[in-house]
Amino acid sequence: MSRAINRLSASAVKSASVGKYADGGGLWLVKREDGGAQWVLRITTHGRRREMGLGAYPDRTLKEAREVADHWRAVARQGLDPIKERERQRREAARNVHILVDVAQDAFESRKAELKGDGKAGRWFSPLEIHILPKLGKVPVAEIDQKDIRDTLAPIWHDKADTARKAINRLGIVMRHAAALGLEVDLQATEKAKALLGKQRHTVRNVPAMNWRDVPAFYQSLDSGSLTELALRLLILTAVRSYPLRFMHLNQIDGDVWTIPAAAMKGRLGATSDFRVPLSAEAQNVIAEARKFARDGYLFPGAKRGVISDMTMTAFMNRRGLSERPHGFRSSFRDWTAEATNTPHDVAETCLGHTTGSGVERAYRRTDFLEQRKVVMDRWASLCLRDARNLAILNAQ
Repeated sequence: MSRAINRLSASAVKSASVGKYADGGGLWLVKREDGGAQWVLRITTHGRRREMGLGAYPDRTLKEAREVADHWRAVARQGLDPIKERERQRREAARNVHILVDVAQDAFESRKAELKGDGKAGRWFSPLEIHILPKLGKVPVAEIDQKDIRDTLAPIWHDKADTARKAINRLGIVMRHAAALGLEVDLQATEKAKALLGKQRHTVRNVPAMNWRDVPAFYQSLDSGSLTELALRLLILTAVRSYPLRFMHLNQIDGDVWTIPAAAMKGRLGATSDFRVPLSAEAQNVIAEARKFARDGYLFPGAKRGVISDMTMTAFMNRRGLSERPHGFRSSFRDWTAEATNTPHDVAETCLGHTTGSGVERAYRRTDFLEQRKVVMDRWASLCLRDARNLAILNAQ
C-alpha cells in the first residue's frame, strides 16, 4: 500500500505528543492532554464531511484501526453513511441478543391462558424464577448449552429432584419458544444436560393419605364450624383438589351440582367443557354453613383478601398431629371405591376428575357419568357420617 496512506508507524503512534496525526485516507490519531488517544475517520458521504470514532488507543492498535477504516470506507463507497450504518447494526445486534429472562417471560405470557387462574399462583414460572434465572437469566438464550444447565441444576438435581425436574422441563419449553421466535438455540440442550446430570437418586414419595377406614372419625371431629374445618369437610366429601375448592364461587353451585370451570381442573387444560361435581345432601349442608363466611362470592375467603391459602388446611392437620395431607383424601376416596365398592373404573376415575381411555374413546364417549357418580358420592358421604362401629356393616353392603 502507498506510503501516502500508511504514514504512521507503531513507534511513532506510541511516542506521539498531544496533537492530531494523519495516517492517510482520512484516518487520524488524536492525542489528548489527559494522556488518552483515539482514532478518528474523516469521510465524506452524501456531500457531507463526517467524523467517525473508531476506538481508543492503545485498546485498538494502528493495524486494527487501519482495518476498521478500510471497512467503513468500503461502506461509504456503497453510498451509505458509515455512522448511520453502524448505529443500525448496533440496534439490530441489540435486538438479536435475547437473554433468557426475557424469553422466559414471553413464553410464560403466551401460556397463561392454558394455566389455572392464568398462572397467577406462580407455580409454572417459579421453578425457573428460583432455580434457573438467578444464574442464567442474563445469558443470551442462543449461548446456553448443556453444561450451563448442568452446572445450574446440579446442586438440587438429587436433593430436590421433583423441583429440578420441573425446572429443566420448563426450561425446555422456553428453549422451544425461543426457536419458534426464530432464534438459533440448541433444542437438545436440556436432554443433553439430563444425560450429564445422571439418573436422579430421589425416590418419589406419594402424598401421605389417611386410610379410608379412619376418615369417618376424622370427618366427624371437624365439628367447630370454622371456615377451615368446613373447607376440609367439603374437600373430603367431593374428593376434589384444593385449588378448585379454595376458589369455589357461589355462582358455580346449582342445586346438587357444583360446576368447576375447565381451566381450574388439573389435567383438563384446554378442555371445552367444565367439570360437574355431584353434591351429596351432606355436602350441600356444609355449603349452607359456609355461606355465612362468603365474601365477593367466594365460599372460602381469606382472612384479609382473596381466598384461603393452600396451606391453611395442611396447617390445621399439622396442629392435629397428623402426617397425612388434605390432598391425600383423594387417595382415601379412591382406595375406598376399589376396596369397598363395585364402582366401575371409569366412574371412579371420573369422580376424581381424571380422564380415562384414549383420545378416540373420549371423542365418542360423551357422558361424564354424573348420575352414577351421584350414587357413589352419596355412599361416600354416608361413610363419612357413619359411626366407626358400624363400618363393618357398611362394607358388607
